Amino acid sequence: MDQQRITKSSLALRSWNKLVRNKLAMIGTIVAIAMILASIFANFITPYSPSKIDFTNMTKPPSWKHLMGTDKMGRDLFAQVLYGGRISIYVGVVGAILGSAVGMILGCIAGWFGGKIDAFLVRLSEIFLTFPNMILVLILVAFVGQGVNNLIFIFFITGWMTPFRMIRNEFLSLREETYVEVCKAFGISDLSIMFKHILPNTISPIMVATTINIANYILQEAGLSFLGLGVPITVPTWGNIMNAARSIEVIRNYWWMWFFPGLVISIFVLAVNFAGDGLRDVLDPNL
Repeated sequence: MDQQRITKSSLALRSWNKLVRNKLAMIGTIVAIAMILASIFANFITPYSPSKIDFTNMTKPPSWKHLMGTDKMGRDLFAQVLYGGRISIYVGVVGAILGSAVGMILGCIAGWFGGKIDAFLVRLSEIFLTFPNMILVLILVAFVGQGVNNLIFIFFITGWMTPFRMIRNEFLSLREETYVEVCKAFGISDLSIMFKHILPNTISPIMVATTINIANYILQEAGLSFLGLGVPITVPTWGNIMNAARSIEVIRNYWWMWFFPGLVISIFVLAVNFAGDGLRDVLDPNL
């Protein structure tokens, strides 16, 4: 037991050292964590409310009083970006985790049992993949409507296919390993073998896929909200901030109303992608 603990700790230390040496991954991780913490503790960072209207400060450019300027209703853009990050990041993270969880469970079932169950689940995933992702999302939005929880539901419904196929492929190879045959010989149940012995050996690609999906879902939320189809306009999100700045007048005369929200979205998505690439380099045994 002590030897196993020493081996695991040394492996974790090597993985950590490898991650630290990847400068882009470390920068991405630090930036993403910093932006998440800034959104969580927004009320300690800015004295302004994202919904407070001030007609005496409409369309003010960036200044020391309003770091990112104000919009057409005098609302502080810096406060909107901070508070909007709470919803946008929440939608991306929860949607990605739920999608990965559903794909992981279905992948375990398909890869372990095979046969008709596997064929059915593979065909089901292929049906979902037949539609372009954004078209499928728009169709589901038309059925379930707008809302934060509705958007999370749509994202995990449309995001389980990739984790499913990754886990299924891993199970198809790992179920033939010797330790699995030993577990069967000792009478260990199928569920125990699936989730306690095989699944832990397939987690690394799922972690990478989840981080990438977080970035994709944040972009999709921003795109849907920009079109007026995502989170209701009354809820501050990064996409809704961009939606309020989509007129030609704003683009030409009030650059700060679209520049700063777009910059924040780009930085966060890049940071998450860099962190995901670093995790892939550390956790993928083929690399």
